[in-house]
Amino acid sequence: MGRMIEFARPDGAKAPGYLAEPQNGGGAPGVVMFQEWWGLDDHIRETADRLAGDGLRVLVPDLYRGRVAIDREEAGHLMDGLNFGDAATQDAPGAARYLREHGAKKVGVTGFCMGGALAVLAAMNDPEFDALVVWYGYPPAEAGDAGTIDTPFQGHWAKHDEFFNIEGVDELERKLQANGAPYEFHRYDAKHAFYNPAGLGNHHPEHAETAWRRSVGFLEKNLR
Repeated sequence: MGRMIEFARPDGAKAPGYLAEPQNGGGAPGVVMFQEWWGLDDHIRETADRLAGDGLRVLVPDLYRGRVAIDREEAGHLMDGLNFGDAATQDAPGAARYLREHGAKKVGVTGFCMGGALAVLAAMNDPEFDALVVWYGYPPAEAGDAGTIDTPFQGHWAKHDEFFNIEGVDELERKLQANGAPYEFHRYDAKHAFYNPAGLGNHHPEHAETAWRRSVGFLEKNLR
């Protein structure tokens, strides 16, 4: 089980986060993980704990600062009120620095849904991340050119995603290809949030497990 901590952001402010550590914690690679639009809920904590069980030290910034949505309307309201630029340029590097200061030689970044878009933004803003794993989400074009990312990038996309359409994934892939970026994309015959059994009712156990194994293998390859 993990625990809540505080970490310092580059601007000097303190931010809360959920830290999940492996049993053999010394020197474990680090992963900054971003939440879905629901907040730092039980599913996200369990996901962080599962990554820790796979040998990674995981820090999830609490972007909503203690608030968790109970329905889609509240989740949308909380997400709309989030400063994405602040999360990507302050919470993300602050969490990464905390992990490095506590023994991680390499640090990756990952996220689900809204958090996937934030993970992309974090990698765009901080080239020191050593791996990027994205589930479903990507930022809008006006946020900048994600094709400039040169961090090893693995993406897990739902072909029938009603929030992040697959055409946007295709466009992102074209940009990465044009820039010779190191990436691998996996598309699944599923709907948005297919990993989350408690989310929108789109859970697909088989695809969820396949994507999880791929994610852990990719993080191990690039962070060990």
